[in-house]
Amino acid sequence: MSGPFAEGDRVGVLTTQPLGKPLDYLAPAGGCGIGDFVEVPLGPRRVVGVVWGPGEGDFDAAKLRAVARVLDAAPMREEMRQFLTRAADYTLTPLPAMLRLATRAPGLGDPPSMQKIYRRGTGAPDRMTPARARVLDVLESYGGLAFTLGEVSAQAGVSTSVIKGLLPSGAVLEEDMPRDRPYPRLDPARPGKALSPDQAAAADRLRAAVTAGDYGTTLLKGVTGSGKTEVYLEAVAACLSKGRQALVLLPEIALTAEFLSRVEGRFGARPAEWHSGVTMAERRRLWRMVGQGAAQLVVGARSALFLPFRDLGLIVVDEEHDSSYKQEDGVLYNARDMAVLRASLCSAQVVLASATPSLESWANAEAGKYARLDLSARFGAAELPRMDTIDMRAEDVPAGRWISPSLRAAVADRLGAGRQSLLFLNRRGYAPVTVCRACGQMIGCDHCDARMVEHRFQKRLVCHQCGESKPIPEACPSCKVEGKLAPVGPGVERLAEEAAELFPEARIAVLSSDLFASARELKAQIEAIAGGAADIVIGTQLVAKGHNFPLLTLVGVIDADLGLQGSDLRAAERTFQLMRQVAGRAGRGEEKGLALMQTYQPEHPVIRAILTGDEEGFWRAEAAERRAAGVPPYGRMAGIIISAPEAKAAFDLGNRLARNDGPLRSIGAQVFGPAPAPIARIRGRHRVRLLIKAGKGTPLQAAIRAWLAPVKLPSNLRLTVDIDPQSFF
Repeated sequence: MSGPFAEGDRVGVLTTQPLGKPLDYLAPAGGCGIGDFVEVPLGPRRVVGVVWGPGEGDFDAAKLRAVARVLDAAPMREEMRQFLTRAADYTLTPLPAMLRLATRAPGLGDPPSMQKIYRRGTGAPDRMTPARARVLDVLESYGGLAFTLGEVSAQAGVSTSVIKGLLPSGAVLEEDMPRDRPYPRLDPARPGKALSPDQAAAADRLRAAVTAGDYGTTLLKGVTGSGKTEVYLEAVAACLSKGRQALVLLPEIALTAEFLSRVEGRFGARPAEWHSGVTMAERRRLWRMVGQGAAQLVVGARSALFLPFRDLGLIVVDEEHDSSYKQEDGVLYNARDMAVLRASLCSAQVVLASATPSLESWANAEAGKYARLDLSARFGAAELPRMDTIDMRAEDVPAGRWISPSLRAAVADRLGAGRQSLLFLNRRGYAPVTVCRACGQMIGCDHCDARMVEHRFQKRLVCHQCGESKPIPEACPSCKVEGKLAPVGPGVERLAEEAAELFPEARIAVLSSDLFASARELKAQIEAIAGGAADIVIGTQLVAKGHNFPLLTLVGVIDADLGLQGSDLRAAERTFQLMRQVAGRAGRGEEKGLALMQTYQPEHPVIRAILTGDEEGFWRAEAAERRAAGVPPYGRMAGIIISAPEAKAAFDLGNRLARNDGPLRSIGAQVFGPAPAPIARIRGRHRVRLLIKAGKGTPLQAAIRAWLAPVKLPSNLRLTVDIDPQSFF
């Protein structure tokens, strides 16, 4: 590929290696251009990089090595390079780490080639075995997608000979196919579902914005069940009609299956997918096809923002308030905010969809930075559920039990009517704490300052910080006395046990992310519940995210006070969002639903706001408190996390930083700490936090950069900057 750089010219190549900046190389035979993906020698290895611009010229040209080759991939566009640079500057992330996010696909340097792929055929096996059934289940559950032999083998847990044994009968087909092939074309002209007047008006506004081809952000606020998805799919149709690409971000992989079916129904073909459940071959294919414009619509997790779209015209962030859009390890970024940045650089529209928007988005709409569209009624015959509290101070609940008599009676009514009930508790496992009744010791993780959570279904104790697990012991690890270990507090597994005792005839299903080995299993369980396979559903926040259970008419929140504890500045906002979202699962069919919240604080302002449904009043009150305190979205914050094998080393660095805070004081910022992180040790490393608070318009990143510039970290210390922290663990 030829370009502005002829053979032998000095070029700057940014690689994904942690070297901080582009390195100088010589252009290869045939030359290269800015944005070209290249392979370059780095020490004894060859690594992938991007031609970032001319070389700096301060290194002896005689010692420069040449670019090994230009890869057969669409060059990185100028707007993408700007996006990575701006995102790196905003999050204070080294640019090579941002480039790693943008090249997370295997085999980018491999030449085009053919491969044998396997898909479900129409034939039936001459004999069925459990192994063969697993193969067919894998091939059927992905909607006709093709897999390599190794991928089917890994997904089904069988040998390759089992798969090949299904070929003669036609139950499985073997085909030759290019490794990287275009995705099926979506047809935006296909008619969508009939829209209500509210939906049609909102869809018209979004279509007009997309058709104009300019940047803009719209908050699409609609009550649960109001049909926000159908509205923004009309914006997707307008985008595709213009020949541009669209991206829909979802907060949870479990939501993708139902959503993909809706997209297929609307446009006649499935979109491309990008999330952790996608095979490596499909990941490579998508990365390359997006860059060539051969993938019109991508549905994915937050990292899909870093795909090399050729002409991105629309980004939808569904459930935009969801905390999972904040990446909490590696590169720390908020996908909602980065979506707005990316769209602004490529003249695209952003739709932020939510029934309970984040205060940041609400405030931006109030200030006129974002447009706002409201859907105030549920679609069709469905009505919003009635909401009420159960005052636990007046309930006679036996020790070791959590379902009140009032909630028990409400569940019994639904069982008698053949309707489903949901019991919601945002705690995974059986019990959050296991205590020894002989010595009082609570079983903690060996590597973290965190209690181990009993997962009785798995017969293990699990640390939810580092993932460490071990069998539930017979004797106390501290005093060695047997038979004295007792669970304290409820998790969803313990709640399921209680429900089974109270309602022995009921079919009970537990929805919790740790109970499913694959996204496929979770999808199957959700579909079964929607079809009426359970009478009582017990779930964590997983159930609050967009699922539609037509037979569900009762939601019981076991502990509505749980999220109100602690000092998190977003505690009220998150509790309000979660309670409203989970209550919205009730009454999505033709029968009106009921949501009951068990609480010891029925007069708490957040509980009252949830009951009255005065969402605008809640946001105004919450905004006034945040504004008075000068905290986001009316001020700026950054977290500094220092970790070390020894606590003293982390505190020493933290104290040194706190004493030498001149660059921060110069912009009027305050530094709080150092203090132990709420979970002070994770994976054997001690963690210390500092918190920076600054005014809304201050140049915070520049001040932090100047503040940290003199710091030379020893190899065993790590320092991470978290701009706009969402959690303080």
